[in-house]
Amino acid sequence: MSKKRLNRILIKLSGESLMGKENYGIELSTVNRIAGDLLSLKKLNIQICVVIGGGNIFRGLAASAKGMDRANADYMGMLATVMNSLALQNSLEKLNLETRVMSAFPIQSICETYIRRRAIRHMEKGRLVICAAGTGNPYFSTDTASALRAAELECKVIFKATQVDGIYDKDPKKYKNAKRLKKVSYNDYLSKNLKVLDSAAVSISRENNIPIKIFSILKKNCFKNVYNDKEKYSEIIDV
Repeated sequence: MSKKRLNRILIKLSGESLMGKENYGIELSTVNRIAGDLLSLKKLNIQICVVIGGGNIFRGLAASAKGMDRANADYMGMLATVMNSLALQNSLEKLNLETRVMSAFPIQSICETYIRRRAIRHMEKGRLVICAAGTGNPYFSTDTASALRAAELECKVIFKATQVDGIYDKDPKKYKNAKRLKKVSYNDYLSKNLKVLDSAAVSISRENNIPIKIFSILKKNCFKNVYNDKEKYSEIIDV
């Protein structure tokens, strides 16, 4: 395994992680904090690819449930991820971190179109790549997109930053006695129908033997600390 692949990480951010204390949209101070945390990880000579959701702006599945055509709703959700990607790019480049937004479908006047070899080359040149617009297809989540991109780009691991510090046996927001699971096998995750990320993403990760680390986005320097095993996280792995 090459050194470049060993130092390549895909980070999955939810759209909600950009809201901060707001109920909707993008809170710039929160995006700036996340950008600073990404820079701290990048300084460890890590190649980084980021996939962002769009739930802070528009949720295709929720709109579909209310009667909107599912494909159209998902396309709107993909456009929301492009907006989030541009916001993160703005914050990163203010920190002098060279960044490329690459969309799964062409938006040539705003960003590059995703091409696997070009994305790898950007990372090899030290640029942080943000993959926008999910897979470019309706009916697929950005979790699935993150696993797909991790496999395509030969990433060592997926870092999924969430609102909680790992996987629990039940909802920790509802149950005080919820137990955090430090390690979960791919098969156990799928058989128990756990809900931190969707089953398609876990299946792709299992097929390509890519571990997934789940941790809280709310703590400063979370990416660097998880990388150095100085922060709590849960891991989906072949155990």
